[in-house]
Amino acid sequence: MTKTLIIAEKPSVANDIAKALGGFTKHDEYFESDQYVLSSAVGHLLEIGVPEEYDVKRGKWSFTHLPMIPPYFALNPIAKTESRLKVLNKLIKRKDVSALVNACDAGREGELIFRLIAQNAKAKQPISRLWLQSMTPAAIRDGFAHLRSDEEMLPLADAARCRSEADWLIGINGTRAMTAFNSKEGGFYLTTVGRVQTPTLSIVVEREEKIKKFIPRDYWEVRAEFVCAAGVYEGRWLDHNFKKDEHDPEKRAERLWSRAAAESIVTACRGRQGVVTEESKPTTSMAPALFDLTSLQREANGRFGFSAKNTLGLAQALYEKHKVLTYPRTDSRALPEDYLGTVKSTLEVLKENNNYHQFAKQILDKGWVKPNKRIFDNTKISDHFAIIPTGVAPKNLSEPEQKLYDLVTRRFMAVFFPAAEFLVTTRFTEVSGHQFKTEGKVMTNPGWLAVYGKEAAEEKEGGANLVPVAKGEKVLADKLIANGLTTKPPARYSEATLLSAMEGAGKLVDSDELRDAMAGKGLGTPATRAAIIEGLLTEKYLLREGRELIPTAKAFQLMTLLRGLGVTELTMPELTGEWEYKLSQMERGKISREEFMREIAQMTQVIVKRAKEYSNDTIPGDYATLHTPCPNCGSVVKENYRRFACTKCEFSMTKVPGGRQFEIEEVEELLKNRTIGPLQGFRSKMGRPFAAILRIVRDDEINNFKLEFDFGQDQEEGEEGEGVDFTGQTPLGPCPKCNGNVYEMGLAYVCEHTVAKPKTCDFRSSRIILQQEILPEQMAKLLNDGKTDLLPGFISQRTRRPFKAYLVRGKDGKIGFEFEERKAKPAAKGKAAASEAAGEGADGATVASVPVKAAAKKAATKTAAAKSAATKSPPKKAPAKRAAVAAKK
Repeated sequence: MTKTLIIAEKPSVANDIAKALGGFTKHDEYFESDQYVLSSAVGHLLEIGVPEEYDVKRGKWSFTHLPMIPPYFALNPIAKTESRLKVLNKLIKRKDVSALVNACDAGREGELIFRLIAQNAKAKQPISRLWLQSMTPAAIRDGFAHLRSDEEMLPLADAARCRSEADWLIGINGTRAMTAFNSKEGGFYLTTVGRVQTPTLSIVVEREEKIKKFIPRDYWEVRAEFVCAAGVYEGRWLDHNFKKDEHDPEKRAERLWSRAAAESIVTACRGRQGVVTEESKPTTSMAPALFDLTSLQREANGRFGFSAKNTLGLAQALYEKHKVLTYPRTDSRALPEDYLGTVKSTLEVLKENNNYHQFAKQILDKGWVKPNKRIFDNTKISDHFAIIPTGVAPKNLSEPEQKLYDLVTRRFMAVFFPAAEFLVTTRFTEVSGHQFKTEGKVMTNPGWLAVYGKEAAEEKEGGANLVPVAKGEKVLADKLIANGLTTKPPARYSEATLLSAMEGAGKLVDSDELRDAMAGKGLGTPATRAAIIEGLLTEKYLLREGRELIPTAKAFQLMTLLRGLGVTELTMPELTGEWEYKLSQMERGKISREEFMREIAQMTQVIVKRAKEYSNDTIPGDYATLHTPCPNCGSVVKENYRRFACTKCEFSMTKVPGGRQFEIEEVEELLKNRTIGPLQGFRSKMGRPFAAILRIVRDDEINNFKLEFDFGQDQEEGEEGEGVDFTGQTPLGPCPKCNGNVYEMGLAYVCEHTVAKPKTCDFRSSRIILQQEILPEQMAKLLNDGKTDLLPGFISQRTRRPFKAYLVRGKDGKIGFEFEERKAKPAAKGKAAASEAAGEGADGATVASVPVKAAAKKAATKTAAAKSAATKSPPKKAPAKRAAVAAKK
């Protein structure tokens, strides 16, 4: 008797199918019944690659071997899941298996997973397709009663293969071409690009360019305190005739652009009576939709600081290991329309949990689970539905797992609650022809906010209850202040905001057709976006500082290269839009696979051709011509793609010493004075920040000048090892250990007896402590008065967050931190904050003093590797295997 082999995408789906169809016996890697054999993949088991006979290894990554367009693609098993592939191969080749059912997820990726497995096994059996959007037993049985034919699914299979192969061709050829270009002058400079990776990086770089170009502007706001019979309320002046200016988005109704204008309003209104008009109206706020992966990653990043990668890992563990959440790699925020019964069962389980009892009981008792297109809608579901808790009670969760589970569970319950209700009051107070606006917002019914507790409800409520003003009552403008403020640049991206930008990248596309094709898709998928961001961090295109993502010099250099080569399609989301449009056309049978792949081959040829046509010196760009002459011959120095180079002689120096890109003003100062610094923002090979002085020095071997890092260590020996002579220098103050004189020397402040021969003291303090520069005047205060001013720029080594502290001189001569007192926090917390600052980081707390020596040592990095980075080629980078993986993203 012959049987049909069913292949699901995940083991959990295979379990659901076995339960729904019934009659199965479980074996180690599969289920079997009289009619079926049932097993599953674990996501992708195979990846496409270049056939061995056409492969070019890393050492031969040159233009000679590009473009790489193989006549066919090989399938390579993914190492960590190869055992599962062998199981499926064996089942497909069983003599009694006469037909196959593709039960992988309903979508393009599910189709590809199955097709590659069947291709690898050389399967010859007829194929049917199970298409499920709901995993209830009834939906599964109905799906098997209406299997789709293989012929019906071929267009989707073609689109799936095309997307995968096109990503490979563009990623591999783009990466190898840019790597070959950057490696022309020797070394191996891995430069990865990809259809999703590079536009994502471009979003961050463009934001950083806006921040760098931003010029702050002073403005003023006028605030007033009004006194009425019932009390006092505050109002803010605004121009009631204001109209938005598209050319100047910084203009707002409440902003004044001169102090005189602000002061004139204060003078005109102070002590005068005002007339009040107000309007109160009820408003409602619906609960946010259920989580998909991207919205969960955003929320967890904003709430707990979890990275997108960590959130995915935690959600995956809650799904696979603990079985308490549904499948997390989803882009849907709705549930199937037949899931009302499943939801009620889940709420019955939650009712047994003390944390959720009252809310789950309330939902069930009041019958709030009912058909609602905002929650239950098949049209809003793609491969998977929203992330919700399952009917399994959680046990032995770690703290981060518990936090994420709670986040999902409260969102799940909140969505069934009624809207929160508020009374919003808008009050206008007119004084001497000037209007002041006051807003108040009072919660009248917490609705869904009750699920998050009183504190969260109050936090989300915003505003405040206004003191009442009697009808016809005139109020007194008692106190008016003109607040001087400054416009701020755009905020840097965090993982939460970058995930939002990736998800909404289609909005950046001008073409209506392409924008529609990207609707609901964006750059990447919920399952891959975290990996894309982590890839950019791994390849040193981005740095994570606290919650901010900062593009590196390597990122700016890549954007300059791609723009200069004229292959800007790699930096823009339009490429994804074009592909999505054409692939959707292919799924409808309107264009052929061959036609699409021809266009991809042409694009690949263009990328490689452009890279071959230029050299480092000829890459177009907005480059500077320096005013300061060449230190070697006095001729003009110009910027190019990678260096600042003299137009006459051989003098040149890198634009990015130690991973930090020069500003033009800095280069001018360096060429003029032969030294600059200390500068911060350099990075060691391990990615750690350090500060350094840079010098241009004469090198007799090359008969020219070269750039060097100077950490001050060469000065310590003095001439002929006789110690350092400080003649002509003014001491900053007495040494706290031996009462000798302390002087500035390179990146440190040292006692004269510390660098004398013989050495009789060991006092030394770094000029840079936890990325805060200690200026000579502050060191003088520390030595003479025992304490610096409050310094705002220390950066925690553990949390990467900024904090404020004083530096203080201890009785033993050691330097420590002291934190400004916070009345709002209990004294016990000072210890923890102090401990963080001593090398682990701090946010500031109550007064506490901690040693700073360890932090200072780390801040004054003195590595030969860092020093050589200014003058030598960067080290060889990661192997080709990592390059190939990164390129395909």
